Amino acid sequence: MCDGNQTEVTEFLLLGFKGLYKYKFLLFIIFLFSYLIIMNGNLLIIVLMSTNHNLNIPMFIFLKHLAVADILITTTIVPMMLNIILLDMKVVPVRNCIFQLHLFFIFGFIQCFLLAIMSYDRYLAICSPMHYNSIMQPHVCLKMVFGSWCLDFVFSLEIVLVWQLEFCLENAIDHFFCDVVSLLDLATSDTYLLAFVDFAMSIFGGVIPFVLILLSYFRILFTIMTLSSTSGLRKAFSTCSSHLITVCVYYGTILMVYMAPSDNSTLSMNKFMSLLYIVVSPMMNPIIYSLRNKEIRKSIQQMLKQIFWLGRCTRCSPSLL
Repeated sequence: MCDGNQTEVTEFLLLGFKGLYKYKFLLFIIFLFSYLIIMNGNLLIIVLMSTNHNLNIPMFIFLKHLAVADILITTTIVPMMLNIILLDMKVVPVRNCIFQLHLFFIFGFIQCFLLAIMSYDRYLAICSPMHYNSIMQPHVCLKMVFGSWCLDFVFSLEIVLVWQLEFCLENAIDHFFCDVVSLLDLATSDTYLLAFVDFAMSIFGGVIPFVLILLSYFRILFTIMTLSSTSGLRKAFSTCSSHLITVCVYYGTILMVYMAPSDNSTLSMNKFMSLLYIVVSPMMNPIIYSLRNKEIRKSIQQMLKQIFWLGRCTRCSPSLL
């Protein structure tokens, strides 16, 4: 409980992008346009993977769930961020702030797990192609995805400790969403246990998947170096390049945000760096996979042709409706 001369905080004040208020309409348009690209691009991936049987292969099964996670984590953060930009700041009840953090935990961890599974898929495709089809069967892939979601919800239970925190007097958060670091800084109760659990969950849910990804790509690199034909090298790089770019963007920004020493200058920088894995990475994933994958490009072309053909038929014969 707060001391007698202290007031318990029931609402947080999210400051957003303070100092950039005169550019708020430009920022609003940029982030709104980015959000629309994220939603439409990832929804297109989900629809293509769900309706096109030619794309019912392991890598695309994982990509569909990654697209779902991208939509969910972006929707958890961006709509509130757009509101903050327009209002210059926003008052958020403590319970709503903690709930947002809970969703952020869930959708953040699942991305790490899915990227690790996708790296294992690439490892088998390049290093053990003869056993790939026998190992990566559709039902096995679905079990791996289901297991990842189950493990994800277990890891996100650290939010129970966040609900135990007490906040007194200070309620301003210099961020555009409720980040765990900001809540730890504002808490007036003991945060040692939460900080320790958060560190442990970050190791198991973030660092270990990243290490597994690195090990997979070290083995892939070793295998590629043994290839003598140019066509084999080109095919190997094409097989894993899209996933590798996604990993570099996602983990590169997370490492810079959460592994850098904390001070006033880095906290301000981290706020802008967070945009890379909340906005930029989910926006790039559909573009990267669409541009670099022939099957997806072909499926998009077929879908556009069908839409164009249906449009022509509707105009020529309205009675068909």
